[in-house]
Amino acid sequence: MSSSIEVLVGRIGKPHGIRGEVTVDVRTDEPERRFELGARLDVTPPKGSAYATRVLTVEKVRWHQGVLLAKFAEIADRNAAETARGALLHAHIDAAASPEDPDEFYDHQLIGLTAYNLEGVEIGTVTKLLHGAQDLLQIRTPDRRDALVPFVTQLVPEVDVAAGRVVIADRPGLVTPFEETDEPDPEQTQRQTPKPQR
Repeated sequence: MSSSIEVLVGRIGKPHGIRGEVTVDVRTDEPERRFELGARLDVTPPKGSAYATRVLTVEKVRWHQGVLLAKFAEIADRNAAETARGALLHAHIDAAASPEDPDEFYDHQLIGLTAYNLEGVEIGTVTKLLHGAQDLLQIRTPDRRDALVPFVTQLVPEVDVAAGRVVIADRPGLVTPFEETDEPDPEQTQRQTPKPQR
């Protein structure tokens, strides 16, 4: 019997209109799968919220100016939508499932992978994936430091889930610490970070 895991797929934003529709801050690369009609999503209310609903059912979805708008059966009007604001939405997926795009991964597939540098030297283990304006891999090093690596192709050129490994284009100051004689390159620190690619 296959097991399932819970993955974060979105966060409820502000109300849209008066009939309970809400904006959704999408946290999945597969919104069409996770927000399909009839999908039931578990709810985690924001800290300090009195919102009591624990499951929401997708009744209608549409895109408006690049923003996902969703209508949930349990959110009847604007007042209810305002109360739900900030709630996190989670979906249950098969633990053995993979995204349709081979270059995308679920968080649980990455956590626990051994990180190697381009020379094949082990430099740590992936312990977490942090989502934000740019996704970051958290790498726990052998000396028990936590390093954050932007999850972009230039810095993470290879992910092999089956082999349990990820390759990091490491350099001083990324995972490996600066040596006393190393100084950060001002151009490198000021250069715009590339767009995340998951």
